[in-house]
Amino acid sequence: MKALKFTLQMLNKGLSILLFIVFFAVIVLVVSNKFTGGDFQVFGYELKTVLSGSMEPDIMTGSVIAIKTTDEGQRFEKGDVITFRADEHMLITHRITEVIQGGQAYRTKGDANNAPDQEPVPAENIVGQYTGVHLPYVGYVLSFAGSKEGAALLMVLPGLFLLGYAFFSIGSVLRQIDDKKEEQTAEEIIK
Repeated sequence: MKALKFTLQMLNKGLSILLFIVFFAVIVLVVSNKFTGGDFQVFGYELKTVLSGSMEPDIMTGSVIAIKTTDEGQRFEKGDVITFRADEHMLITHRITEVIQGGQAYRTKGDANNAPDQEPVPAENIVGQYTGVHLPYVGYVLSFAGSKEGAALLMVLPGLFLLGYAFFSIGSVLRQIDDKKEEQTAEEIIK
């Protein structure tokens, strides 16, 4: 009985810690997403949301990918997957199919596309190189978190879970106290 009680207490503490970490992570995610405009950085890697299926099946729509930002003059090879600026507001992640002019430009193609991209990518338009790390479906959460409704929901929902869990924990402690009082009363009656 004591082993079961101890196990339940450890699970209770573990769940409390896990809920707090999730709550804190969601707050950091929502706030950083708002301040950075979605360009979230972790340990020197930028996280980007994939909005199209041009790189499927390797990188699915809605995934978040990690890219290593490029240094000026960095060279790439055929087969590297790069993220580049197509225009002022649009980033594209495609695979290099040809190196042009000794690395001054690159011909690219999405793995799921039938033909290469029309225009070569100038080296100065390359933002970063795909590291091979991707998190499927997380991009949908980040996009939702970027909206006003999503930010509000992602801030409130974990708080409600924590509040509900706190009430559950308090109720459990109160039941334990009542059980001990009943045991003491029963012992006093027996004596």
